[in-house]
Amino acid sequence: MMSRDDTQQNAASALPDEATGMSRRGFLAAGPVAATGLVLAGTRAEAGTHAGQRPRTMLVRNASVMVTMDAQRREIPDGGLYIENGIIRQVGPSSQLPKTADEVLDLKDHLLLPGLVNTHHHLYQHLTRVVPAAQDGNVWNWLKVLYPMWARMQPEDVKLAIRVGLAELALSGCTTVFDQQYLFPNGCTLDDAIQTAAEVGVRFHASRGSMSLGASRGGLPPDSCVEAEPAILRDCQRVIETHHDARPGAMTRIVLAPCSPFSVTADLMIESARMARHYKVRLHTHLAESPDEERFTLEKYGLRPATLMERLGWVGRDVWFAHAVHINDAEIAMFARTGCGVAHCPCSNMRLASGIAPVWKYRQAGVNVGLGVDGASSNDGSHMLGEARQALLLARLNLSRTAGGPPTDSKQWLSAREALEIATLGGAAVLGRDDVGSLEPGKCADCFAVGLNQISFAGGSMSDPVASLVFCAPVRAAYTVINGRTIVKEGRITSLDLPGVMSQCNRAALRVING
Repeated sequence: MMSRDDTQQNAASALPDEATGMSRRGFLAAGPVAATGLVLAGTRAEAGTHAGQRPRTMLVRNASVMVTMDAQRREIPDGGLYIENGIIRQVGPSSQLPKTADEVLDLKDHLLLPGLVNTHHHLYQHLTRVVPAAQDGNVWNWLKVLYPMWARMQPEDVKLAIRVGLAELALSGCTTVFDQQYLFPNGCTLDDAIQTAAEVGVRFHASRGSMSLGASRGGLPPDSCVEAEPAILRDCQRVIETHHDARPGAMTRIVLAPCSPFSVTADLMIESARMARHYKVRLHTHLAESPDEERFTLEKYGLRPATLMERLGWVGRDVWFAHAVHINDAEIAMFARTGCGVAHCPCSNMRLASGIAPVWKYRQAGVNVGLGVDGASSNDGSHMLGEARQALLLARLNLSRTAGGPPTDSKQWLSAREALEIATLGGAAVLGRDDVGSLEPGKCADCFAVGLNQISFAGGSMSDPVASLVFCAPVRAAYTVINGRTIVKEGRITSLDLPGVMSQCNRAALRVING
């Protein structure tokens, strides 16, 4: 059996020489010190705390229906939770739970669900929502418009955008967020994002993303938006050692996430994977989002995007890809065999006319699929329930392309509960977490509730209130609890001054857009 190092060496040797120069000269052959000047050793700093106090105990009771997403997929009428120190201790009918706690949430006429897990986002893009020149065009045209704007971002601008984005997500029931930040202009650092997420109180997977292949070297981004690879790798090591928390219940984890095949070199992909596996952190990149990307990798490497990832050693249970729209059956089988996951971003894929990801095929093959809202400039919204609804609808639209029309076998029709499963358990699996995604004893106290007495549910929806959460118009969370702390209460974010932050973000956005 080959070791991982042998596999990566063979992967590198299968690529054209110009794609593997650094790796062959140093990194794979002699280890990380020779290639980067780094010593891949040291201790990780403990991280993952957030501002504010949580109650030692919390009782959540009287939910009309509690959706557990446990192994039996139980839906418990008049259900509730008993929580101690941010961990669920009891799950069941309210009559079987303790009667008191330091904080009590009475959820009569509410649905209670596990917190939603967002597996792909670019929070800084809240600064460039609905930019006129980027409204109508595919992903490459869209990027070319926005790159120069993003190059103007200042650290405080990014922090404001992250506050707005995390608040919007929490208000939609999202409790765990993966953010891919791959531009760091004007002194921006990943530390600012991590600190901001801690202040808001959201469980945060922060990526040290990167772009190194500028236009002068055949890449898509302008040279002003890329970084030197040694500097990228030094900062990747620094943020892992400073911030990554591998413990169960961690509030902060680090991911290494080179942006895309058309914005980084094969060398950086290989070295990022080597570093991530040394530190046991996960890997993420955009993949097969558009036909433009496929043309690029075929011209540069003679390979389709998914095959390129396999040759680079970028496959395994520690890897997940954003979008993965233009993937064939053999590549789906490869994902399943190697354990790669997928972040499905239906709204963004429709907005940029990227295509329809084969979600049903992924699930049939055993590929882990989670939901991502993607950036606020390619979705223009950050509503996880809205994303679950679009995932349901887009999967059904894809059935119309079946030879002979939509199948009569209902098993091929993505159901509302399956969409919610993708948004919870699916996302947790993609991020490599077994401590979130369901409401079970021993898991993190991450949940949200929506009120049923509102116009979106009026009429016959109460014949199946759980399905109505996906089929009916998306609604705002009444309560969102993260790590046992109430972040949204009665439909309002509690951990920041949202009107003030929105006003500041609007001013920053106008400056970033207009220069």
